[in-house]
Parts: sequence; C-alpha cells; structure tokens
Amino acid sequence: MNTSLTYRKATENDIDYLLDLRIKTMVPHYAESNLPTDRETTLQRILYQFDKANIIFLDNHPIGLLKVDRTDSNIDVLQLQIDPDQQGKGLGKMILSDILEEASAAGKTASLSVLKTNKAQHLYSSLGFKVVGEDEHSFFMKFLPFENTNSTNNLHE
Repeated sequence: MNTSLTYRKATENDIDYLLDLRIKTMVPHYAESNLPTDRETTLQRILYQFDKANIIFLDNHPIGLLKVDRTDSNIDVLQLQIDPDQQGKGLGKMILSDILEEASAAGKTASLSVLKTNKAQHLYSSLGFKVVGEDEHSFFMKFLPFENTNSTNNLHE
C-alpha cells in the first residue's frame, strides 16, 4: 500500500471535525463502559491538551487525530483516532510503529491508556506494549524499548 500520511496541527476550525470523529470512534466505547457520552463531556475530551493535537491526513483528506505528549523520557500517546471508514488498513499500526521507532531511537518509553472495551488494545499488545496498570475502565500500557522482550521475568504488582 502506497500510503501518504501527513499531519497538521489542529486549530479551533477543526473542532467540528474532531467532535464528529470522536463521536464515531469513541462514544460507543464510552457507552459500553458506562461513561458519559454527552456533547459537553465529549468536547472536553477533545480540548484536553489540545495544543498537542494533530489532524492526520491520508492523501490530503482528514482521516483522524493524533495527540502526543513528548517528555525527556517518555512519549505518551494521549489520543489516536482513525475514522471508522479508514480502520483495518494498518494506518494505526503504521502511526504507532513510527512513534515506537522514535522512542527506541531516543531511548524513551512510550505509554498510552486504552478502554477495556476497545479492541485496539490487541493492536497495542502486538506492537510490544505491556499492561502496567489498570483502573475500573482502562488499561495503562507501556512500551519499553530497552527491555528484553524474550525475558521470562513477569512482574505483577
């Protein structure tokens, strides 16, 4: 697949697109988790760390959102949403693989959280993310590039 993904920093003009995207991609998971799905709560989730939001484009058409917080030691994937019409094409895997390559090259960890009702957790596991914690609704996952993935040392808290 010849895939041309580009990113553009999100602006206030993107709010309607992001609201529609979030309703299509996340509201079903929130509803299944018995979490609020009203417009105001959904909008607050969009505006959370909005300065880190980027619109994902495929061949110059918006197809999703990537919100990442980079620190000296970690890359935290705050939000990754791909339009349902574009899911299943390997785009999320490609985006996350790029982030993991960046983390590995810089000696950083990568982290994210995923709702327990979201099947994307299987993608994250397949890329090497490990569950390091959980709460009632979410798994907290981390990718440790310097950890030996063949280790039989499984620590549980």
